[in-house]
Amino acid sequence: MQSYYIWTVGCQMNKADSDRLESALGQMGLSPMDAPKDADIVVLNSCVVRESAEDRVVGMLTSLKPLKQDDPDKVIALMGCMVGPQTEPLAARYPYIDLFMPPQKFGPLIDLLGERMGIDPEGCIGPLSASADVATYVPIIHGCDKFCTFCIIPYRRGREVSRLLVEIVEEVQGLARRGVREVTLLGQNVDSYGHDLDGRVDLGDILVAVNDVDELDRVRFLTSHPNDMSDHIIDAIARLDKVCEHVNLPFQAGDNTVLKNMRRGYTNEQYREIIGKIRDRIPGVSFATDLIVGFCGETEEQFERTAELVCDIRFDKVHSAVYSTRPGTIASRNMQDDVSPEEKQRRFRVIEQIQERVATEINAELAGTRQEVLVEGRRKGRWFGRTRNDKLVFFDDDRDRRGDLVTVSIGQTGPWSLQGTVVEREHTTAALASAD
Repeated sequence: MQSYYIWTVGCQMNKADSDRLESALGQMGLSPMDAPKDADIVVLNSCVVRESAEDRVVGMLTSLKPLKQDDPDKVIALMGCMVGPQTEPLAARYPYIDLFMPPQKFGPLIDLLGERMGIDPEGCIGPLSASADVATYVPIIHGCDKFCTFCIIPYRRGREVSRLLVEIVEEVQGLARRGVREVTLLGQNVDSYGHDLDGRVDLGDILVAVNDVDELDRVRFLTSHPNDMSDHIIDAIARLDKVCEHVNLPFQAGDNTVLKNMRRGYTNEQYREIIGKIRDRIPGVSFATDLIVGFCGETEEQFERTAELVCDIRFDKVHSAVYSTRPGTIASRNMQDDVSPEEKQRRFRVIEQIQERVATEINAELAGTRQEVLVEGRRKGRWFGRTRNDKLVFFDDDRDRRGDLVTVSIGQTGPWSLQGTVVEREHTTAALASAD
């Protein structure tokens, strides 16, 4: 056993889980490979939040069967949200898979590899951490207690469990010392942090503590639930210099009856009030959101309220999805998926068209401005990074700018990204005199 390949699909939490598994495998002396055929260990980190994500996992699982037949010693593991409490149906469907691991449960794979490699994993594996990239993810709370009727996550990731504040800060400090410039604090409902801990600690306290890490430049967080977006959290975002002015606040549907059927716990009016409060306290804040079209029983009139909300709020980003029944959810047991596939797709296209127009208009206002960009890497020969408001920016430069904070003058804008030119810092006469 010398090499591994990890394939990941789904949310940022899945990416963070894969990073932690990669940390463990690296500490065991294993090296990453670029393709499953070249690796001794293949891990698929799965997602079943949407039918489309599950279809991708099934396709990948199917493609691995001949690799296992050609090399019976190759270890293939499936982890993530596709793996529920009962693994027998999966084992019967995919008999060539060696291990089935629920989210964040790496132990069975680590133990198996330890046996095959003749080593004691406890003796060589220390704390697991995120990857030391320019920007990386740090989970602060696992699981979900909301039990929205459409969602399978609580049944896969379990109830909410918050990490200790000191543990989170120590991880962020270690990442910053390794060159990480930006961290995104993660949770299925990140602003639920601390509800299960003794004492009065919440996401606002985490933001304060992480903001004090000297080597760090930026802090973000994902994903929030409207019911847990407290004044304390909003005030922390407003006053902390490293916390970016960007909030991802899913609303899922614009109609109150649909929201009640989803068990979201708020109304259209309450959501608008929260958005208004955040905008009042955080000038220039940008918003992203998630929504579902075609939920069980959604009428055309009800859908129009969702479209109206998208128009009125003017989100910077909208992640829209077509409803698909997830076996095991409340909706799958008690509700009828009665909106036709064709109608779902039509509603999806309506939202996409609205958001493209809105995003085009919002981003056009940035033409001619100067934006601070944290450079994350290169894509198609161009440097790219994000502004504090989570705008994707591309620019050209012959120098290695990875990890740099640069000022970019925005020249061209579009709905999904910005393009510009790096503005070099000008040395003032006073600065030059001081240098002499």
